[in-house]
Amino acid sequence: MIDLRHLRDRWRRLPVMVRDLPLGLLLAVASLVPALHHRGTQLGDLPGRPMDGLAVAVLTLECLPLAVRRRWPAACLLLVSAGFAADQLLGYHMVAGTALPVALLSAAAHLERHRRTVLVVVSAAYVPLAVALDRGGSTEGAAGFVTFYLALAIAWGAGAWLRTTRAAEAELRRHVAERTAAAERARIAGELHDIVTHHVTAMVVQAEAARYLTAAPDRLDQALTAITDTGRRAITDLRHLLDLLNPEHGTGPRTPSAGAVPTLVAQARQAGQPVELHEDGTPAQPPGSAEAAAYRVVQEALTNALKHAHGSRTTVHVRHGGERTTVEVSTDGPVPHPAAPTGGGRGLAGLRERVGVLGGEFSAGAGPEGGFVVRASIPTGHPS
Repeated sequence: MIDLRHLRDRWRRLPVMVRDLPLGLLLAVASLVPALHHRGTQLGDLPGRPMDGLAVAVLTLECLPLAVRRRWPAACLLLVSAGFAADQLLGYHMVAGTALPVALLSAAAHLERHRRTVLVVVSAAYVPLAVALDRGGSTEGAAGFVTFYLALAIAWGAGAWLRTTRAAEAELRRHVAERTAAAERARIAGELHDIVTHHVTAMVVQAEAARYLTAAPDRLDQALTAITDTGRRAITDLRHLLDLLNPEHGTGPRTPSAGAVPTLVAQARQAGQPVELHEDGTPAQPPGSAEAAAYRVVQEALTNALKHAHGSRTTVHVRHGGERTTVEVSTDGPVPHPAAPTGGGRGLAGLRERVGVLGGEFSAGAGPEGGFVVRASIPTGHPS
């Protein structure tokens, strides 16, 4: 059975020029079909001319530039317009003339700079074309030329509307992401303040009291033990705070570490995912925030693999260093959509925020040889 989703993902990973080329080829092939000769746009109603070698050149000029209509929209529009003018003046009237409104729509939608200049130039170039057609015996009249110009203006307007809509959606997503990140940072900052203030204040008070117990060794030992216990509780609570970012909080270990990655790999294998694990170095003991974050990165990446590329080969590589813990998880499968939640609605965005809070670096996207790769580099806070 054909996996349409997999095919769609592979199509999206192709270069944009490859994806834009088929439309131009389709118009070119249609123009060469005998039954469709002189069935295209007939601006000016000039007598038709039989297809010949020059027609192939005009056809190429009209159709092939559509392959770059999103990468170089201005150049595409210039070439297609020149081909369209030659098509009408020579009287071929090919189906390839449809490329002109397509190029106009693409230019309006994808041109980043000088859009007004391009619009003015194209509009100005239409005037000598209309004059040349009129002198060549056209019966179109002023009303016909103006009507055709307005039809082309509609194509440009449609492209401008698409551009505006995409920009508004992107701006909305950016604002939502900023508000979400700001709210998350504020929540983390508030909890950090409560935890650190409580435990550090207790440790300061206990340390101040210990200064006056040098003559009582038993009481001094109790005070120092209390300080040690308070510090350990502070570390545990801070780790627990980071665990709250995990959508499965409360169902797993309280302070997971990168050393527990083999358990995750074993669980993924039991679920039918072929996973290879490579570990370099030794996890820090006791595990810290970097190890906990590395564990979550592997956990989320394996969840992604099971959900979006079940049965595809997956490789997990964890490197334990003195200053950083790095994680790389690669899957030979389709790339999940960036907005696709993979757990509690956080998914990759949650991982990026979690690693960023620790001062680390995070990336997730298509690998150089296909598939999907998740990478994280997290400072351990322990210089080598």
